[in-house]
Amino acid sequence: MSCEILINVTPQETRVAVVEHGAVQELHIERTSNCGIVGNIYNGRVIRVLPGMQSAFVDIGLERAAFLHLADIWRLRQSEDADKPIEQLLHEGKNILVQVIKDSIGAKGARLSTQVSIAGRLLVYLPQVSHIGISQRIEDETERKSLREKLKHLLPSGEKGGFIIRTVAEAASEQDLQTDIEYLHKLWRDIKEKSLIPQPALLYQDLNLSFRVLRDFISDDTTRILVDSRETFQKMATFAGVYMANVVERLDHYAGERPLFELYGVEDEIEKALARRVDLKSGGYLIIDQTEALTTIDVNTGGFIGVRSFDDTIFKTNLEAAQVIARQLRLRNLGGIIIIDFIDMESAEHQNAVLGEFKKSLMKDRTHMTVNGFTALGLVEMTRKRTRESLAHILCETCPSCQGRSKVRTAQTMCYEILRELLRESRQFDAREFRIVASQQVIDLFLDEESQSLAQLADFIAKPISLQVEGTYTQEQYDLILM
Repeated sequence: MSCEILINVTPQETRVAVVEHGAVQELHIERTSNCGIVGNIYNGRVIRVLPGMQSAFVDIGLERAAFLHLADIWRLRQSEDADKPIEQLLHEGKNILVQVIKDSIGAKGARLSTQVSIAGRLLVYLPQVSHIGISQRIEDETERKSLREKLKHLLPSGEKGGFIIRTVAEAASEQDLQTDIEYLHKLWRDIKEKSLIPQPALLYQDLNLSFRVLRDFISDDTTRILVDSRETFQKMATFAGVYMANVVERLDHYAGERPLFELYGVEDEIEKALARRVDLKSGGYLIIDQTEALTTIDVNTGGFIGVRSFDDTIFKTNLEAAQVIARQLRLRNLGGIIIIDFIDMESAEHQNAVLGEFKKSLMKDRTHMTVNGFTALGLVEMTRKRTRESLAHILCETCPSCQGRSKVRTAQTMCYEILRELLRESRQFDAREFRIVASQQVIDLFLDEESQSLAQLADFIAKPISLQVEGTYTQEQYDLILM
């Protein structure tokens, strides 16, 4: 499967698109003004312990305090701390080494863990444990055993800690592994040395997005990495030359006149990824609604009527939807609880086939997920680990007109609200005249369909009422001016 990675760089942001067979599969955006901090390691200071929630707030030197739950405090099972509540482990003013495992999302501060992991190109170093783990994507048992033995042989006797062997290490040489081990051990020694400073401070910062592409996104299927910034391209080439020589030849600088994302249709895909409706090739469609607590995805047949039975139509729509939903989860970076309402299928065989296709399509995803089967109501429940904001949360904000309701009160509704408000004001203030300042749509309605209502009110309060259009007002905005 051929895969291209496109990197668009401006002084304000870096955008990355992963493209397979001409279709955008993933989008990642990192803004200079608001870089993610997942993976960063800090010296923190406990500022408040909450026994009722078994959690604590920790100052890590940022504007907002970060959050540490008891479940994220690393404790050896055999140690005397294994069963202690948080109030016996932490106290206000205590200095603590922490790593960010989830960016601040919405009103919530960043989430922390005291278990540290540092990612290299081939390995992930776990300073506080001693075991060797292997990526689940390496399925061949003989290969898994060989890699484990190879790593054990390379580990220096004086250094503590464990490792997770990443998927990209499957074909790595002993020298490559040795280089990664030495790099990670040195990094950890530097972090421990810096941590001796008692105040909250950043000790280690994860790589920026363009370098994380080289470390985390490259696979055997990656044929080319196109970068539209010469400076970024040169930095990436230097980095790759030191840590991953086999990637250098796949790096290319794009110098074309037409913008890179426009050339590959990525800008159009971004627009589609922000839409509530996703059309299927069959004529069906998805409706995706994202709330703070969960995301719901509703599958509809739309204009697809099929050529055989109705059951066959439903089955084919659901099969296509399963593939598209898996892609949309990656594209939009949807996380947390996700509820999928496939079209009801009476056949258990069809249900199993759709669920199987869905799980197969999800295998491309690098993010940890759990998928449950169909519930009694015919819903599929799943979770997808949320570490960074979704695409919509990065690029959009709450609509000032509807306040996130995705609906705006009609012009007629606003007319009646204004009339009620005007009546209340006339009883409180003895004005010479009242003026309504509102949007064009509302004023037009007052001049046409609701002109009689306005005239009746003016007659009732015995005061003239004038109208004024304010072009900058939304349909729900208005003012009443007492003259």
